[in-house]
Amino acid sequence: MKLHVLVDDLETARLAVDGGATVVQWRLKNVPRVEVVERGRATRSLCARHGVTFVVNDDVEAALMLGADGVHLGRTDEGASRAQEHGLLVGLSATGLEEARAVAGQADYIGAGPVWETPSKADADPAIGLDGLREICAAVTIPVVAIGGIDPGNAGGCIRAGAAGVAVIRSARVTAELRSAIDAAL
Repeated sequence: MKLHVLVDDLETARLAVDGGATVVQWRLKNVPRVEVVERGRATRSLCARHGVTFVVNDDVEAALMLGADGVHLGRTDEGASRAQEHGLLVGLSATGLEEARAVAGQADYIGAGPVWETPSKADADPAIGLDGLREICAAVTIPVVAIGGIDPGNAGGCIRAGAAGVAVIRSARVTAELRSAIDAAL
């Protein structure tokens, strides 16, 4: 689970894979499914060639059409059971301890956060901080991936708090630095 990099184009996906991403999450917001699938094919192929897990954000059908390894669903998205019926890895988002406990039985991993404030999501819930992340990690038995405001300087703290990995959007171009920070914390 070490390093999830959320991408919306092939070039960023290449940088992420070259930098040591272990999971590439294909995340195109407000785009028709046909475009998500068409634009995602090359990224899916790149991940397959390099042994990187390929996850589609918010769309079980697109994940199935792309032959993805998994799907990451938000708190309001449905489809976890359908995805699991098809053998997809399922990640669910949680913004706090109670949500994490509520979704843990439906997921293979939890995306917890935001850990810190992030410019990627202006409407994000309040940051949970390392203490909130630590509580979530201690309360569930599935891997937790920290998200929100993660950078090379604080990624190691997330791992030391119990996270199995971190996820980044805006820091995708510094994947190698992030991977080094995570590996050092492990």
